Amino acid sequence: MALMPVEEALARVLEKAEPLPAEFVEVGAAHGRVLAADLAARRTQPPAAMSSMDGYAVRAADVASVPARLRLIGEVAAGRTFPGAVGPGEAARILTGGVVPAGADTIVIQENARREGDVVIVEKGEPVGRYIRRAGLDFAAGDRALAAGRRLTTRDLALAAAMNHAVVPVVRRPRIAVFSTGDELRPPGSRLAPGQIISSNSLALAAMARAEGALAIDLGIVSDRLEDTIAAVRRARDWGADILATTGGASVGDYDLVQPALVAEGMQLAFWKVALRPGKPLMHGRLGRMWVLGLPGNPVSAYVCGLLFLVPLIRKLAGRTDFAPRTETAILGCDLPANDERQDYMRSTLVVGPDGKRVATPLSIQDSSMMSALAQADCLVVRPPHAPAAKAGEPCTIIPLPL
Repeated sequence: MALMPVEEALARVLEKAEPLPAEFVEVGAAHGRVLAADLAARRTQPPAAMSSMDGYAVRAADVASVPARLRLIGEVAAGRTFPGAVGPGEAARILTGGVVPAGADTIVIQENARREGDVVIVEKGEPVGRYIRRAGLDFAAGDRALAAGRRLTTRDLALAAAMNHAVVPVVRRPRIAVFSTGDELRPPGSRLAPGQIISSNSLALAAMARAEGALAIDLGIVSDRLEDTIAAVRRARDWGADILATTGGASVGDYDLVQPALVAEGMQLAFWKVALRPGKPLMHGRLGRMWVLGLPGNPVSAYVCGLLFLVPLIRKLAGRTDFAPRTETAILGCDLPANDERQDYMRSTLVVGPDGKRVATPLSIQDSSMMSALAQADCLVVRPPHAPAAKAGEPCTIIPLPL
């Protein structure tokens, strides 16, 4: 059976994934979430013409010729209105944020005026409208200021709050369940017998999911028994997982029981085996409303496949449109041989050279079990299938690794 190209596999993972239903959350908790509906202003900002500076509210005609002597008739504090009106030859003291009194049409800043008792002497005039924020300058009630599908920034939260929204409609967070299979696995902190290893895959994948804003549950280590694997799948479904990500047991050995367990529960298998390195034994399917990704057991393979397939699926379910892995350009820091039929994702360091160009250097050992190399890497150098040999200094495509 021919291996499926990476691009086709990702397209298959995402093709039927749609944003999850909406939910309302407090505006302060909506950072990074995707708006599920347009957000219109519930008020006008500013609600009235307001001063943008400390100074004096006057009539521009009265200060067209300076110095001008005006009678001080009162004061307007921030957020306050003035009970009367500014008439010819009059001025009202006004602070930033004060509502401009009727009759006044400009503001003379306090640096350009001086006060002698109840008289204000203006030494520099201003044209009509100077230092006045007109009503609705920022937004008016009913304005659609934030559109559905927008991923909310911290600036957007400030705008939504200013528009008087205490809660906002956002796409629900995806719920991700993960577990690892293998009798040889033990949790971190364990004392190991010969042949046993520490399980880290599900921990890393759950952290990866949470970093993308998802809710994640780690169902732990599942033994190499069909009934135990089926029970873990049912726990994920009972928890309401939108995605089940498993690691290990996805190949064809006697103890690779993830696919048989999922099929026994009714999974529709979409594909199995992808032309990439690391991570060829990658499985994808659907079990009811739950998407399934069966990732390899090797730690680096599991991580890379999580980055390439799990993260984009989470993002699409969360309503984002920037779900594909972000690629950038660098130059190679070493020679590379020709590639075979699998797309390669080489763990690499990334530095800025003396000429300002970024240099990506694949690590000398690319074994898919080496977590120390993965932790050392800053990016993945992407080598397409059958790529010819490349020399140091040639351009290359990279995927930056998240922090």
